[in-house]
Amino acid sequence: MPEAIENYTPQTTLKDIKRLAFLAWAIGFAFVFIWVAAIVFAPIFETNGLANISAPIYKFFSFLCHQQSSRSFHFHEHQFAVCSRCFGIYFGLLAGFIVYLFIKKIEDIEPIPRFWLFLALIPMGIDWGLTAFDIWENTHLSRLLTGLILGITCAIFIVPALVEIVRLLSKKSKRQSSKQLNF
Repeated sequence: MPEAIENYTPQTTLKDIKRLAFLAWAIGFAFVFIWVAAIVFAPIFETNGLANISAPIYKFFSFLCHQQSSRSFHFHEHQFAVCSRCFGIYFGLLAGFIVYLFIKKIEDIEPIPRFWLFLALIPMGIDWGLTAFDIWENTHLSRLLTGLILGITCAIFIVPALVEIVRLLSKKSKRQSSKQLNF
């Protein structure tokens, strides 16, 4: 049975929706890429005697992470700007932005069930809990992997939200410009 005319979306509108969705994804990806690059480049700057660049990076991330040296990856004896778990989360966000392109349509704003977000927290909780109760000592690898799981999952929730925000802002902008043309 044919669709009602009210449900028809012009092809040009579909192209605009896809273009806006990709723009939202690209802005989010660029932000997360710069974030992860700052974490990784802080010890590289420090190693090369550029403390005037690395110090503000370490200071900024100190508000977000405990930065314990024993729980952080190192590059030439200088630790990353965050611990291995936080690095896993942030790198997972970056990986999740890429993975998203392969598992969902970029313009699809329907999120996956929240159940998956809570499920992604379980490995991290177990890893932390076993260490907190002295059952086993977690490692850089366990912290990185549990962070990756959460980061990738979070990205799969963040991308549709960013796309929807950009879409709503675009609609609002179009309405305001059409109101100005009518006056």
